[in-house]
Parts: sequence; structure tokens; C-alpha cells
Amino acid sequence: MTDFAARRNMMVDTQVRPSDVTKFPIIDAMLMVRRELFVPSEQVEAAYISENVEIAKGRVLLEPRTFAKMLDALNIEGDELVLDIAAGYGYSSAVVARMAEAVIAVEEDEILADEAQTILSDEGADNVVLHIGPLTEGAAKHGPYDVILIQGGVAEVPPAILQQLKDGGRIGCVFMEGALGVARVGYKIDGEMSWRFAFNASAPVLPGFEKQAAFAL
Repeated sequence: MTDFAARRNMMVDTQVRPSDVTKFPIIDAMLMVRRELFVPSEQVEAAYISENVEIAKGRVLLEPRTFAKMLDALNIEGDELVLDIAAGYGYSSAVVARMAEAVIAVEEDEILADEAQTILSDEGADNVVLHIGPLTEGAAKHGPYDVILIQGGVAEVPPAILQQLKDGGRIGCVFMEGALGVARVGYKIDGEMSWRFAFNASAPVLPGFEKQAAFAL
């Protein structure tokens, strides 16, 4: 029988801490949340590998290093409202729920959303609200948000999502240019976005987050 608790400890000790992520709330949450529950049954043995894990066509569970470093860069506080876009089976939301006041998890795949609702409920993540709808539209009715986190690659962030970020808030995502990508954190200051490099990372670009074609006159 697989010892997932030992794998969780190894994930933190070999993938998270060596990546200079040492904040206690992040370490504690990633040690407590059972990552193996939030992947398809055929991917359970791959839940703790140091790679993105495919959970559906074009969708992945971000590798532990990328996810942990993004949380570290965003520095989520205990009184903040977080929008988690492309939540999949709900792993990211379950982790963030241990750090924030509340999480709005957005998922457009109804199968993933139904599974996520069940798992999150079973795991006692009572401060997560699941919102089923287009990923590109976020969840404006619950906002504005202190922090927005996107679980996948982007070429562009839809304006509708940036509009849901509070002034003074921040957003984290992996910007992809071909096969290469960088994680950036965006800060909204006086209604304008300012993006800063965080670290190198890679993830498949989410549907709807591709670069929009420019129309020439």
C-alpha cells in the first residue's frame, strides 16, 4: 500500500523547501492537503512527481514547485478573499483555503467541478465556494478579490478577470511564449496593472487564455 503521507513529506523536502519556499502557512498546507485525492484515479501514483500532472485534456495540476513558489510570491494573508481560476479537482483551492479567509474556485468542466465539490466537502474545506462557469469570466459576483491565482499557462489574461482584482490586489500566473514560460505577479495600483517577474515555469495555456489576434484595418 502506497504511503502517501511519506510522499507528501518528500515532496515538501525535495521540491518545495529547496525552491526557497519556507513560509510556514505554505509548508503546513502542502503537508496537510492530500494531493493524491485531487487527480484522476489513473494518475494517483503520479500525484507527487516534480512535473505537471494531466487531469483532463489541456488541463494540468501544476507541479508542486511552481504552485508553491507562486503562493510564496503572492503572500496570501488570513483575511483575504482569493479567486482560484481553473481549479480542476480542487487541490489548489484546498491548499489556499488553509491560508486565506475564503476561496472562490472557478471551473468550467462540469465533471471536474462535480468531483471537486465532493472532494472539497469530504476534506472539510468549508471556506471554498465552487463557481461553475467559463474560466475566462472569473466570478465577478463574488468579487472583488485580494488575490487571483490561475492554475495553468496564459498568453494573455482576459480583461474581465483583471477587473475583478481589488485595487492594491495581486494576481499570479504563468505566461507562456512557445515552450518557455515565466511566472509573474501583477499588482493593481490606481486601476493600472504592473507586472513583475517571479520565476521561470511552464504550463499548458488554458483554453481562452491564448493571445487574441489583432485586427488590422
